[in-house]
Amino acid sequence: MRNQAGVPVLVIEENVVSLQEHVLRTTAANAYAPPTATQDCELHRNLTWKDAFWVTSGVPAGVLFVIGGVSATVGQPAWFIWLLAILIGFAQCFTYAEISGLYPHKSGGASVYGALGWVRYSKFVAPVSVWCNWLAWSPMLALGTSLAAGYTLSSLFPADSAINSWQLTLLNLGFISKDLTLQVNATFVLALIFLLITFKLQHSGASSAAKTQRILGIASLTPLLIISLVPLFTDDMPSSHFLPLLPLSHDASGAAVMGSWNAAGISTALGAMFLACWSTFGFETAVCYTREFKDPQRDTFRAIFSSGLLCLFMFILVPIAFQGHLGLEGMLAPGIIDGSGVAIAMAKFVGGGVVVVNVIVAMLVLSVLLIVMTSMMGSSRTLYQASVDGWLPRYLSHVNKHGAPTRAMWTDLGFNVFLLLMSNYMSVLAVSNVCYMIFVFLNLQSGWIHRMDRPDWERPYKCSSWLLGLGAFCGFVDLVFAGAGANFQGENTLRNGLIAAFLIVPVFIYRHYWQDKGVFPESMRRDIELPHARAGILPYLALVLAVAVVWISAELSVQG
Repeated sequence: MRNQAGVPVLVIEENVVSLQEHVLRTTAANAYAPPTATQDCELHRNLTWKDAFWVTSGVPAGVLFVIGGVSATVGQPAWFIWLLAILIGFAQCFTYAEISGLYPHKSGGASVYGALGWVRYSKFVAPVSVWCNWLAWSPMLALGTSLAAGYTLSSLFPADSAINSWQLTLLNLGFISKDLTLQVNATFVLALIFLLITFKLQHSGASSAAKTQRILGIASLTPLLIISLVPLFTDDMPSSHFLPLLPLSHDASGAAVMGSWNAAGISTALGAMFLACWSTFGFETAVCYTREFKDPQRDTFRAIFSSGLLCLFMFILVPIAFQGHLGLEGMLAPGIIDGSGVAIAMAKFVGGGVVVVNVIVAMLVLSVLLIVMTSMMGSSRTLYQASVDGWLPRYLSHVNKHGAPTRAMWTDLGFNVFLLLMSNYMSVLAVSNVCYMIFVFLNLQSGWIHRMDRPDWERPYKCSSWLLGLGAFCGFVDLVFAGAGANFQGENTLRNGLIAAFLIVPVFIYRHYWQDKGVFPESMRRDIELPHARAGILPYLALVLAVAVVWISAELSVQG
């Protein structure tokens, strides 16, 4: 039957059935049924929100990646930057929780649900969201395993030892970023071993991996808790390590001095926020497992909210303890800035001899490997669902008998082996974070797009309108961080990040127009079918404003 506008509607006993009910009914047989031998293309529904909590419990370890970089960028206000960054991330999680509940039959995380809001307005904007989310999460595998390898090598061998100093340069990539090369060294070899172990643990499916994550989570969160609490009880945090709240600057000789809140000072703070947000926003990965929850309508919100509370606690306490113990001079030590000395510095907070320090370092290595597992589980499911929905090539939609998206995992593995060869991991992180800010913006705007276009769809969790609006506003603020702050992490970082974001366009053209002949898969067509696209021109206006925000922020940014 068709309405007056000629749009098909479903009628059962002369009553109009909502499109959402139709989507859920037509997917129910496969989505909720127990896995069978014939369901080799389906993820298994065997997780609870507690499993997702432990899977994402690795996110707080992200503070270890950039805590030195944030301090080196802004100096003494670093503790306040972390506080602001996690508060923004927590405010955004309510939008993610709402849009995730709209599609309990899908996996892949917030980017997948956000793309479904944008696709009615542009076929090309929607896959950018999914792609940018994957480009943000996947490099965590290389970054995490290389950091864990660096911790291990620095604790076992002196910095000037042969094993730490040898390297074989394969290719100069200076045209991308200054001094960037492809090289093989001890860090690469050990990191590759860590990466392969992580891959093996994932092969038995999400449920099995979640059990491993629970064990690692308890073991790895313990040192972070100890490190954050010991300085509070020992009163080893003088106020001079936190105040005055002035940004870092440098004198004519290059020495670090207190700056002022002029254009350069504000720009450095935005550069620090750009880095900190990369870590603090990560708990949104909890909604990657909606398709694998036993009760998605209940578990989705509980998973992201509980993960958010954990991150709120850890991302406030750990940086405060870190800065309170070390002070500005300690935070600007070379080993802290590049991250290689962070584990040993934190281990010394608790005192004790060499054995105690090495035990703490070993536990911090577990913390880093935990976030690597979190990243592999989340990013591989993003690739899987993007393939199922028609954004990425079909071969990625395969899963093994355990419900693990193995082809997506192999793709992740191959991509990160290449990234491990790169000499400057911070440049990889910064470029991926430009992509991440784009994803965050698009998904936060999709919250109000979904609310306008699908007002009658059932929402297990529906956030207050002011929270939805706050999330949309935060999306534009995040773009300010990217526009003004990205290039603090290296020349042309913003440009390289934008290029990386739009690499999805030829990939999507191949899948959609070559493989699928311009037609989305049947399940995807049901998900995007709408009688009316009520948002009208507002999504386009949001995109225009977003471009303006990034351009103006970049133009006004001052780098000393």
